[in-house]
Amino acid sequence: MRRSIEELRTFYGEPAGALARRLLARRLEDAWGEAANSDVLGIGYATPWLDAFVGARRVVAAMPGGQGVELWPAAGRNRTVLVDDRRLPFAAGSFDRILLVHALEEAEDAAGLLTEAVRALSPAGRIILIAAARGGLWSRVEATPFGHGRPFTRRQLERLVRDAGLEPTAWSQTLYVPPWGPLLPFADGFEQIGRRILPGAAGVILLEATRQAYARVHPGSAVATAKVRAPALRPQPASRSGRVPS
Repeated sequence: MRRSIEELRTFYGEPAGALARRLLARRLEDAWGEAANSDVLGIGYATPWLDAFVGARRVVAAMPGGQGVELWPAAGRNRTVLVDDRRLPFAAGSFDRILLVHALEEAEDAAGLLTEAVRALSPAGRIILIAAARGGLWSRVEATPFGHGRPFTRRQLERLVRDAGLEPTAWSQTLYVPPWGPLLPFADGFEQIGRRILPGAAGVILLEATRQAYARVHPGSAVATAKVRAPALRPQPASRSGRVPS
């Protein structure tokens, strides 16, 4: 069962939620700081970060039926839609960038949701999955939305995107600070130390992926390849190694 829109909105209005919003925004700015002339889709509960896509041509927030929907933005024309995450109401190739937040962990069919997201992704599009990390403390605390549903490891996310026809291009982690009020003011220090000493303690994983840079060749058929852009998330590109460089 998904967290309700009221629970999510309340969490991001509290100190722990405000911190999570800030640290995730920092990672997303490194990756997608600008989105000039791009169509952007957020799936799950992505509205706390969608305003950051400067110059986007169109930004839409798709919220799953089990979660509920909120009016967004607060002023101006509403750009949210309630969806069945197994059948998104968008034409194939509609979006250049797709962001999934609080989407995969509580999905009844995570693979099916991602397949639908990939269908809506343009040929040269980019997608970022944000998911609770299995080894982090945030996935073990039910007071946060990251503590509900299924957390993931990096390898599980890589397998998920590959099964959907994408190739991982970059990844990052954040939320090293334990989700305990007295420690939250020291989050930036935990970020610096955690990346170097305890990479497995991160609370959240971000994985970027694109369509594969090749096409399977069938006899007698033409081959069209899409240009794949350079990795954007930092500090390192995705690989099969489990080690996180400092």
